[in-house]
Amino acid sequence: MNTGTAGSAPATKPALVLVHGAWGGAWVWRRILAPLRDAGYEVHAVTLTGDGDRAHLRRPDITLQSHIDDVLALIDAEELHDVILVGHSYGGMVITGAAAALQSRPASPLRGLAYVDAMVPLSGEGWGVAHSPEIAAARLAAAAVHGNALPPPDPAEGFALNDADIEWLRRRHVPHPFGMYREPLSYDESLLQPLPRLFVDCNEPAYPTIEPIRRRVRESPGWQVSEIATGHFPMVTEPDQLVRHLLTFTDSIPN
Repeated sequence: MNTGTAGSAPATKPALVLVHGAWGGAWVWRRILAPLRDAGYEVHAVTLTGDGDRAHLRRPDITLQSHIDDVLALIDAEELHDVILVGHSYGGMVITGAAAALQSRPASPLRGLAYVDAMVPLSGEGWGVAHSPEIAAARLAAAAVHGNALPPPDPAEGFALNDADIEWLRRRHVPHPFGMYREPLSYDESLLQPLPRLFVDCNEPAYPTIEPIRRRVRESPGWQVSEIATGHFPMVTEPDQLVRHLLTFTDSIPN
């Protein structure tokens, strides 16, 4: 990366690649795109296969690797050389797998990882690893009768959204491919250890399936942890605060 030495162009900021969670799409980040771009960042929001505007591509055999490949394909197609991956909820699984793949390259473009109330899997863990037996059983049963796709929950329950945002999510959420629920993510954890890592803890109300991850990041070295007193969708409920946390994190990463 250009460090802005005398006679050269000034250092540029990394590109932010945003990865949504289950039931979402690139659209869920809409409220933070302009502020991040106004701060000088190149921003790309991915829609994972089978979700959002790519819901027509949903099929029973979509895997976690399919979604990891979506992220890698965007980075390659856009020829991004300095990247911070940002994942929300299930998207934490995806950015972890993508990060390991990027770090395995001879010249990794990766600068850091930001998990927004997201899954942070250890090697060998799957999306459902932190879920209670009751939640796992309910999700598996629901997906089994919907073509191996998980119907979205009612956004009026447990997310602390106002009425307009509840209706917005109801209109936009789609069933999420579910083939990866029990699929373990195997990767070399040492590849991610040197990377700056942020966890944004959204805890009023705290989404219960993320609770074990909240404890994990606080007990593990190498993490920055910030909190937002809001529900599981801070990009919707508190976009300005989320932007501030992301900018503070990215600005702390050396050029």
